[in-house]
Amino acid sequence: MYIPRQRQFWSVGLGHFTNDVFMASGSILLIFLSTTIVPMSFTQIGFALGMQQLSGALAQPMFGLRADKSGGRVIGSGGLAWVAAMFALTLLIALLTRNYYLMLIPFLMQGLGSAALHPVGMLHAAESNERRAASNTAYFFLMGQSGLALGPALVGYLLDAANRGTLIKFSGVTGFPGINVMTVSVMPLFFMALFAIPIVIFMFTGLPRGRLVPAKEEKTNGKASHSTVTYAPFIIIALLVMLRALAQPGSANFIPVLFEEKGWTAAQYGLIASSFWIASGIAGVIMGNLADRFDRRYIVLASMVISAPAFFLLPFIDGAAAFALAIIAGGFSGGSHSIIVVLAQELVPDSKGFASGAILGFIFASGAIGNIIIGAVSDVIGLGVTFQIVAITAVAAGFFALLLPKRQQPVVAS
Repeated sequence: MYIPRQRQFWSVGLGHFTNDVFMASGSILLIFLSTTIVPMSFTQIGFALGMQQLSGALAQPMFGLRADKSGGRVIGSGGLAWVAAMFALTLLIALLTRNYYLMLIPFLMQGLGSAALHPVGMLHAAESNERRAASNTAYFFLMGQSGLALGPALVGYLLDAANRGTLIKFSGVTGFPGINVMTVSVMPLFFMALFAIPIVIFMFTGLPRGRLVPAKEEKTNGKASHSTVTYAPFIIIALLVMLRALAQPGSANFIPVLFEEKGWTAAQYGLIASSFWIASGIAGVIMGNLADRFDRRYIVLASMVISAPAFFLLPFIDGAAAFALAIIAGGFSGGSHSIIVVLAQELVPDSKGFASGAILGFIFASGAIGNIIIGAVSDVIGLGVTFQIVAITAVAAGFFALLLPKRQQPVVAS
């Protein structure tokens, strides 16, 4: 079994892992703060998470263009340092001001650091071994999914361990019924931010000063060649991504909210969120292999349809069975992530780097909007009913995959 050994790969792989530990912790952090220090509605939580992801999605193409020219050594490592710094600043402002809107500023700015790291990571994961570019990219995504899985569980455990027995319900004193007196500690999370420093240094020193593989430009008679493609496949894949975004990644940030309402502790709802993400990462490798052997469209369809019942039943289930449903929902809805990226690359075979950045940015942006929609709708009809709607959109997303070109080749206009 092939395992990357290049320092260049592991510098971005560990950077991706660390980045996603912090980014996935956002939902756990906001839920904890909303019940202890800074009161927040579902709409406010969804808005914060959604806008953070949206800021990263919109900025990613810009950082990708810079990385194509410079190699992104400073951009990538600086982006990771920015993520950790904004994470700590969010905590500090929440403690000092207890003001949602002031805390929101560094929380949203954290997304810019993630946007800087991702295109640099994808670039160097592939270029660290051109013969194994596809495998390295798959491992790069797996490192990120592992970070997404660890983050919620780690932050939930640290918050529970630091505050065990200290949270006292005290309605009326703070002016917000049901909000705890501010006797909580988030100090372990500040130390968690410091642990990012060695990874930032390793990433900076592990990346080359410039591009090892220069960007290629095909020319014909002195002019760049361009392929004209039809718009229909792009519209279809965009609709697929937007519908899928409510299930993955949109719902992932609200699974801990769902179980916090059932009385679970921060460690418990952090762990179930981690189960969702780790299942997504492992399933991605399995489904990627299946997609190389069978029609990718049917793999996407099957994955989304199988995930739907799990999303539908999650609001009704508690205990160990809830973990099983979260694993099914996360594994099958998230397993199609890398396949969708490949489908997008095949639509633009002459510009796969641009296609990768564009589809990833669009996936993140759709997930951000999904967070906002889920938060707003949940305040009106309840989070449980919203998850049932998510199940329906997951099925619809799967069927859109069948409308893509059968051979996954670019469709050239006549």
